[in-house]
Amino acid sequence: QVQLAESGGGLVQTGGSLRLSCAMSGTISRYGIGWFRQAPGKEHDREFVAGINWSGSDTYYADSVKGRFTVSIDNFKDTVYLQMNALKPEDTAVYYCAATHIAGSSHPQSYTYWGQGTQVTVSS
Repeated sequence: QVQLAESGGGLVQTGGSLRLSCAMSGTISRYGIGWFRQAPGKEHDREFVAGINWSGSDTYYADSVKGRFTVSIDNFKDTVYLQMNALKPEDTAVYYCAATHIAGSSHPQSYTYWGQGTQVTVSS
């Protein structure tokens, strides 16, 4: 069993930065972690944002965030981070972290465990 808890969301202006955290507990080794987001009005559409394998050696990004977002992992703290820079209004969404045995997968169906989400709002 794996438990995930996101934090760090908030309101930021266009061009600003936020760092999201995903605290993990349980039997978490060998899982890959992904970040997804769900925009307003898209309740059935979770978009892959970024992913990382457990060792941190491989990272994966959606084209829409490449060069702006950075995913990292601290194995000592069992925490995955998503550093988000140069934020745009279209980045507004609820952000979720999730655990998978297929690191880097962009398909929500590949993920077994999910956090509760954290709201990110980017004002124009």
